Amino acid sequence: MTFSKITHDLKGQKMFQILQQAKELERQGREIIHLEIGDPDFDSPKIAIDAIKRHLDNNETHYAPSTGLYELKDASRNTTLASRGFRPDLDQILVTSGANIQIYLACACLLDPNDEIVICDPCFVSYQSIVRSLHGVPVPIKLCEKNNFAVDTGLLRAAISEKTKAVIINSPHNPTGSIVSEAQWREIFRICEEYDIFLISDEVYGRMIYSDSNVQFFSPSSIDKCKERTILIHSFSKTYSMTGWRIGAVTAPNQLIEKMGLLFETINSCVPPFIQLAAADLLNMARDSSQVMMGAFEERRNLICDRIDEFSSISCNRPNGAFYVFANIQNTRLSSEQFCEVILEKVGVAACPGNFFGSSGEGFVRFCFANSNERINYAFDRIAGLFK
Repeated sequence: MTFSKITHDLKGQKMFQILQQAKELERQGREIIHLEIGDPDFDSPKIAIDAIKRHLDNNETHYAPSTGLYELKDASRNTTLASRGFRPDLDQILVTSGANIQIYLACACLLDPNDEIVICDPCFVSYQSIVRSLHGVPVPIKLCEKNNFAVDTGLLRAAISEKTKAVIINSPHNPTGSIVSEAQWREIFRICEEYDIFLISDEVYGRMIYSDSNVQFFSPSSIDKCKERTILIHSFSKTYSMTGWRIGAVTAPNQLIEKMGLLFETINSCVPPFIQLAAADLLNMARDSSQVMMGAFEERRNLICDRIDEFSSISCNRPNGAFYVFANIQNTRLSSEQFCEVILEKVGVAACPGNFFGSSGEGFVRFCFANSNERINYAFDRIAGLFK
């Protein structure tokens, strides 16, 4: 049996594979504390839940336009105006099933075989898989712990070649929680402008910045209003605790959105209308509903960092955004994967090896603190029995 070359490099999202392993242990009767996957433990907003019930009762269950319903696209435009200072045109917006496919569609419409995309290392696990599946070449630039995992624009410039089509940057950053400042973003945009390449700005954690952070959120989309080269990636998953809804909207230059829309139509036809309408209602009625959730996440961030500080063999930088801590475990003398295997098998704590996010992540482990204070404490009480 022979499969295509694409299948040779498919790795998927390995944190889902860890989740599957952890769920299997739970089926065997083990108690597992889940710190491996970025899924907020909060309920989805009641406004959205009530709205989706209403739209189902109204039989909004048939095909929708493949690029998205007017109601959600218009609500997204208004949200962008409030959060990023510009109101994109309707034909600059494509409604999709979450953010992951937005990155795939953008790369698929930009890359020919052997073309390059510059990514950070470490970075969200899908970036490399997406680029490689399209026969492109991911070119990593290293993020260093000593610099709080900031993007080095000198390394970025050096990574660009005549084959480069785009740069992908995620801020707030998964897995490290670092944030790109406005000055850094403007320099990154200038570099992309100089080399006439696209800037894919992954902003799925855009509202998730902590009150004590010395860096304010800034989107490069506000520079060119997504009319020239910025591709704004966004979804409802993290900000509104709606990971299972699979709903988002990407904003980009209209000619690119047209191509991405045709590809999405080919693959997925459309997003269910009842989900789109409920998402639109949420944006129109509760744009700031994430504030309570962020207060809880900040408390959890402080807790998990304080617990890690108790260890002599584990350390971490305090993240400014998102809900991950990228812990340095090099003094345990275990590899990232060995460490995660030990804490899962011996004490039932699931976490994600840092090398899954790129070679620079070796020696680190990503802990997701989208869990209760009680469960975080319980997890580190267990880990302390092994490493403290």
